[in-house]
Amino acid sequence: MVKLAKLSYDGNSVKFPLVEGTENELGIDIKALRAATNLITLDPGFKNTGSCQSAITFLDGENGVLRYRGYSIEDLANNASFLEVSYLLIFGELPNKNQLNKFLSDIQENAIIDEDLKKILDTFPKAAHPMGILSSLTSALIAFNPLKKISLIKDEVEIQNYEYGLIVKLLAKIPILVSWVHRKRSGLSLDYGNYNLGYVENITKMMFQKPHQDYFQNDIVVSAMNKLLILHADHEQNCSTSTVRIVGSSEASLFASVSAGISALWGRLHGGANQAVLDMLEAINNDGGDTKKFMLKAKDKNDSFRLMGFGHRVYKNFDPRAKIIKVTAHEVLNDLGIKDPILDIAKSLEKEALSDPYFTTRRLYPNVDFYSGIIYKALKIPKEMFTVMFALGRVPGWIAHWKEMRLNKEPIGRPRQIYVGENQRPFVSLNKR
Repeated sequence: MVKLAKLSYDGNSVKFPLVEGTENELGIDIKALRAATNLITLDPGFKNTGSCQSAITFLDGENGVLRYRGYSIEDLANNASFLEVSYLLIFGELPNKNQLNKFLSDIQENAIIDEDLKKILDTFPKAAHPMGILSSLTSALIAFNPLKKISLIKDEVEIQNYEYGLIVKLLAKIPILVSWVHRKRSGLSLDYGNYNLGYVENITKMMFQKPHQDYFQNDIVVSAMNKLLILHADHEQNCSTSTVRIVGSSEASLFASVSAGISALWGRLHGGANQAVLDMLEAINNDGGDTKKFMLKAKDKNDSFRLMGFGHRVYKNFDPRAKIIKVTAHEVLNDLGIKDPILDIAKSLEKEALSDPYFTTRRLYPNVDFYSGIIYKALKIPKEMFTVMFALGRVPGWIAHWKEMRLNKEPIGRPRQIYVGENQRPFVSLNKR
């Protein structure tokens, strides 16, 4: 029996069906709301609005639970490779050995970028923000990979093969673009790496290899990078993912949709949060490094200072990703023997916050942005590149949502509004204004 929710308005009542998810989440299906009542809902920030039904990621912020396709983030981060998780998100199941080998082989075959794209990269000044460059280069991939109009393809298998080709192309080319953006900013030669090393192993090689020097792989760094990418791979209907879905709903290409997602991720309140953490740590260091002073400032309602990297809009418990990456952060710092006052300040803030009732009772725990920034800093990745690394991890999640949105034949996104402007008024000619 379908459960119903009743809305009473102006003496009339209308019933709407409830939708129940597989984890017992309930929502009111209001597709017929305006037709039945001439009303719409107003929900700034979409905090209470479900834009779709999705089978990709389950997030329970109250209890600190995150699962990809039913698998806990803890199991995946500690046991799977990023490429396995990418396959899981995009295609719905963990790959067997043959599927994974084919997936990697197909990516390797597409791991080439038209050399003319370097000319576009060269037009950016060194001061340009890496996220702006990455978004532009991702969009430019469209010009070098002519697209078919999927609506004109009638055979379902042909459509699936075509979309699969787009997916492996993007997964192959994005790491190269990320490394190019990083290396150009650092004044280093551009490289394609060596995919025989494995997907994440090749990413670290492209990022960190110095010209005219032998490259030696650090397994702890590779493991940390693998975990970081997995933890960032998807996070339900966040700002950038929702952007990818709404852009894709217009039948924009995968490359254009992901380019839009990169731009959405750029913001300080979204993917830029880990850069904001480092900005805060540097400000504390420049002020003398007294963490107790800044903890008091964070607790003062009249002080504008905010402790970045603590708490989360969705999680009202400890961010499960932060628990994993906290251990990894300490492993990386210990292995590299890092002695950096910025990182010492971070560890001091972490220790004080976890023992201070003000923060623990409010569940303001260090989140994934806090620890990821520490790791990237230890790896000598410039803070302007932090969000680019976030984007690199999020690509398979964006692809999965773009694919699911198309498979479900979701309508073009078109929110409504409550108009609060001027009523109709007569036009006044220029000489009378």
